[in-house]
Amino acid sequence: MAYFSSSRCLARKILAVRPALAHPLASLLYPSYSANVHEPSATLQNICWTSIISSRVFCSRRLNLDEAQGPAPIDYGSLLGEDEFHTLADSTIHDLQEKFEEYGDSVELDGFDVDYGNQVLTLKLGGLGTYVMNKQTPNRQIWMSSPVSGPSRFDWDKSSEAWVYRRTKAKLLQLLESEVEGLCGKPISLS
Repeated sequence: MAYFSSSRCLARKILAVRPALAHPLASLLYPSYSANVHEPSATLQNICWTSIISSRVFCSRRLNLDEAQGPAPIDYGSLLGEDEFHTLADSTIHDLQEKFEEYGDSVELDGFDVDYGNQVLTLKLGGLGTYVMNKQTPNRQIWMSSPVSGPSRFDWDKSSEAWVYRRTKAKLLQLLESEVEGLCGKPISLS
């Protein structure tokens, strides 16, 4: 019973985040579905429906950055080996560190600081916010937290030779250039 009640809580959280999807699809899948899942009468069917809606679909098509909508699929054939991932990610993070340090010398901003330790790159822009970037080896990704765009997970795309955020198809270096310039008021070149 404890498992069911914790799953019901999860179902409430997921449906609260995606209210627009909740009722129309639920009524097709489960005609007796109640639109108000916050009632204690939520059933196991509703929880199963939630996991169907919130699950991801993966396919092995090549990444096409020109597609207009939806997250880019994962091409499992293009996943990096661990050694190749470390080489690419370390090179990217160290290049960013050097370019941020050079940029810091050219821009007058109180609280500007670049720090690299424990495989985490931190760019502090004083009162404007802080960027944090690090490698996620099991996923073969670079994760970034941005004061402008929030958290992002970048995968290496072999065809464009860039770290790409599959949800928005944004490239890491171009996104950083745009955001840092917008915050600091001075262009930065990271490519």
